[in-house]
Amino acid sequence: MADQEEEDLRIALRMSMQHSPPEPKRELMAAAAEKRMLAARTGSASGLAGSGLGSVSKVEKKEKELGVESVNLGKELSQEEAKQLFSMVFGTEVSKDILAQWTNQGIRFSSDPETSMGLVQHEGGPCGVLAAIQAFVLKYILFSPDELSKSQFVASNNFASLTEDAKARALVRSMGEILFLCGDNKRAAVATLSVIRQKVEGSEDGLKEEIIGKALEGLSIESGYDLQTILRVDTYTSQASALQRLQEMIPIFQSRMGAMLFLISALLSRGLDSVQDDRDDPSLPLVTAPFGHASQEIVNLLLCGQAVPNVFDERIDLGGGMFLKGISRNVEVGFLTLLESLNFCKVGQYLKCPRWPIWVVGSESHYTVLFALDITVQDENELEERESQIRKAFDAQDQSGGGGFISVEGFHQVLKETSIKLPPEKLDHLCSTGFIVWSEFWQVILDLDKSMGGLKDSSGLMGKKVFDLYHFNGIAKSDLNGGQVTSGGETPVQRPRLTKLRVSVPPRWTPEEFMADVALSSGSGGNDSSGKDAEVAKPEPSQHAPLVDCIKTRWPRAICNWVGDPPSIV
Repeated sequence: MADQEEEDLRIALRMSMQHSPPEPKRELMAAAAEKRMLAARTGSASGLAGSGLGSVSKVEKKEKELGVESVNLGKELSQEEAKQLFSMVFGTEVSKDILAQWTNQGIRFSSDPETSMGLVQHEGGPCGVLAAIQAFVLKYILFSPDELSKSQFVASNNFASLTEDAKARALVRSMGEILFLCGDNKRAAVATLSVIRQKVEGSEDGLKEEIIGKALEGLSIESGYDLQTILRVDTYTSQASALQRLQEMIPIFQSRMGAMLFLISALLSRGLDSVQDDRDDPSLPLVTAPFGHASQEIVNLLLCGQAVPNVFDERIDLGGGMFLKGISRNVEVGFLTLLESLNFCKVGQYLKCPRWPIWVVGSESHYTVLFALDITVQDENELEERESQIRKAFDAQDQSGGGGFISVEGFHQVLKETSIKLPPEKLDHLCSTGFIVWSEFWQVILDLDKSMGGLKDSSGLMGKKVFDLYHFNGIAKSDLNGGQVTSGGETPVQRPRLTKLRVSVPPRWTPEEFMADVALSSGSGGNDSSGKDAEVAKPEPSQHAPLVDCIKTRWPRAICNWVGDPPSIV
């Protein structure tokens, strides 16, 4: 053990003299390594004292003052940690197909100019990881210009103008933010493979991809033992140091192990025990059988920092000290799901109304991303604010796990909190079955005059909105809705898709009335458009695709139109 420590310290000294840091920092790092080597040789407390342990403490204190972290060689997981990690992700029985999906997906940008801001998915399964990273990448590309370039960047759909450097920096910032989010903003763990790390460090950029490819030949992860053998983990408390390390590791994250390594990094940043505590049923694997999809817990971990399994706000008390755990905090980017439109779940306001207008979109088998260029699409008018207020009060009384109904007692509490005065006949009708369903209650509110707490507005002008949304599907097979389009009659074309949608939110409660208004006003009240966009803005009947059902969970009266093929969420 002592020999290993001495060898580690020799490597630390050697590493501390590389990469040409500023001279004072380099000398301090070298001095610290020398002192630690001397301390390791003595092997006793008295020996340490005699060899200048006090000087080491002074050096370490100075390192902290100068912002220098101790050299971190990467930690090998214990046998128990590696076994727990593998079992947590894949379970005790996992097919080779699922393992292949998760070990053959890199984190790479599309080569297509129109979708150059997007990450490409070639395998099923890891889309939940890629979509979450993609959402944060869009946040930095669209809304954080100062983080990426010196010039002011105006959000636009001209993604072909993005430089490789800007995209790489957005990716690094995104991964760093997610990992620190998982680590409660205190730490970030970055996982890599020892076989790659030894070969890549110090290599020229042009050779790294070739070196990594050769290093990964024949390499597989099929058990906890494999993870222990080849995995190495660095843990950082300094964001600057973590970002620098992520920048150095970009070629590794681009490799076929990239998505898997990032998921492991997120889990270790959170802490394996904390991940299990987050979950309602920790016995189930995070990668779901039989198709190897990322579970909701994985997506929630990457979006909000906690591996909770549900998408409603806060938690539901089941009694007896048992709870169903949901989202407990505001988020930067959100989440919408087709399952809500099918009444399988209820997405809470935290995920529906994120800080930035970017949402991961879930279907039964895939994750994609929806976003807007204009942050005002989330601004609420009087009608929407009132709707949100009533919905929040209703959901707070919903003990059905998001089923959309509450007890009579809870209903009276909702009426009290929202100052709604229902006529006796309406109240008796709603309470006649012993529980109140949201859809029935909401229809009553729409027909109830504003003076009594309802939303009936004789002017019909409240809530009129027209705006654009963009949908990105990074999976290659999404091209033309998964059609096997070929180039030269040979291999399928692999092209992620970006679809622009014009969204109209009616000011009244029936689409027919709204479309009559639009025809008279030529679509006023939203973003101006011209050229091809004018075709999308014409007052035509709403087009339909499963994505529209997802959008309607956020804007219930939305009418969507687009040019070309329907957007695909599978």
